Amino acid sequence: MNVEKTNISAEDMSALMKRMGGEAGLQRFLRGELTLVEAERRDFPIWKTLRLGAHKTAAEYSKALKAGANRSGDWVLNYLGQPAFQCAKEETDLDLTVVSVGDLGFGKGALYSQVVERALALGLELCPAEVGPALRLAYGDQPRGERLIIATKPSAESGADLDLFVMEVSGGGGLWLRGDCGPSDRYWEPDRRFVFVRPRRA
Repeated sequence: MNVEKTNISAEDMSALMKRMGGEAGLQRFLRGELTLVEAERRDFPIWKTLRLGAHKTAAEYSKALKAGANRSGDWVLNYLGQPAFQCAKEETDLDLTVVSVGDLGFGKGALYSQVVERALALGLELCPAEVGPALRLAYGDQPRGERLIIATKPSAESGADLDLFVMEVSGGGGLWLRGDCGPSDRYWEPDRRFVFVRPRRA
């Protein structure tokens, strides 16, 4: 049997595996559970325009989250006090868009690393951590049943786990900002919806 030689190096193979979400992602691809789709930049609609910097410190956000119908768990209040959480120094507006894992081309779901990589390739950006509490405070009319995950760089607070802000409304009507934890190669179903930044065009 003739085996054609290739110019693919061990480093290239390692980079490919990383882009597919590591060994777990590669195994899902080989089983036919994941497919590769060439990404084209798309013009995602603006879902909301959010102002950052209205609250200048983590303490101000904590106080605001404890007021009214807002609810947050211990992880959120803890995280707001970590060095990784930074407030914008000046008030600035960000355009946000909401996309599902399926919208990004993963009809059978994907790992978080794949979700982020595809979104970035399509021209979106990760949210600053401040988007979590700022959006919770601004989105008082969130409908029950809607669950939004804020696409940010995962905090390192949980070691090997990732922590992402999640917004949802409880059965009693409380406006929740929670932390969603799982292994860094966590698999997300195609209907899971993420909030990304939609950069403004020049």
